[in-house]
Amino acid sequence: MNQIAAKFSFFLFLALVPFCSKAQQKTVWQDGTSKLIQFSGVVVEGDSLRPVPYTSIIVKKSNRGTISDYFGYFSFVAQLGDTIEFSAIGYTSAGFIIPDTLSTNKYSLIQVLRTDTIHLTITEVYPWPSKEQFKAAFLALQLPEDDIIRADRNMERSDIKQRMAGMAADASLNFKYTTQAYQSKLYYAGQLPPNNLLNPIAWAKFIKAWKNGDFKKKSDKKK
Repeated sequence: MNQIAAKFSFFLFLALVPFCSKAQQKTVWQDGTSKLIQFSGVVVEGDSLRPVPYTSIIVKKSNRGTISDYFGYFSFVAQLGDTIEFSAIGYTSAGFIIPDTLSTNKYSLIQVLRTDTIHLTITEVYPWPSKEQFKAAFLALQLPEDDIIRADRNMERSDIKQRMAGMAADASLNFKYTTQAYQSKLYYAGQLPPNNLLNPIAWAKFIKAWKNGDFKKKSDKKK
């Protein structure tokens, strides 16, 4: 029986040798180094083919990986047969297995991600613990003046008249007065200008201003 078991073990060893050597050939290159490849590519959307920036690209069951840049491009070192997981916020995660039959140390991929719609549950936020406290706070609330009330107050005729009296002439008004004075000078060119001493309208305005006290000093008016 021991001889039969020994022969069986010997034949089993001979049968497993080719498979072990084949598996070793898959994991190492001809120079004996581990089959590492430069895995690179671009992550895009499935609908518009726009790049998906900052996508998380991780080798499954390990902490190795990278993230895509602003243009969706990525590149890192991986091994043959690794399972790569692609995940990004707002998109459905996707996976890809690097083929173990590659004959070069570089592999490129265009990974497509589909948009994912997430429905959140309705959340109601209450500012007060109870309805009674909310009612009391609402009744005691003093609303500030709105823009319409402030605009109506600023448009009162008395305030507008007071601001207008103390407002200096702007550039357009000064230009108007200068133009009128220049036109009057041209109109009376070559002759004597009119004398308001003989103008009854000017005298009437002077007398009215005298009665109103327009010629008094400011100090006299305050007294």
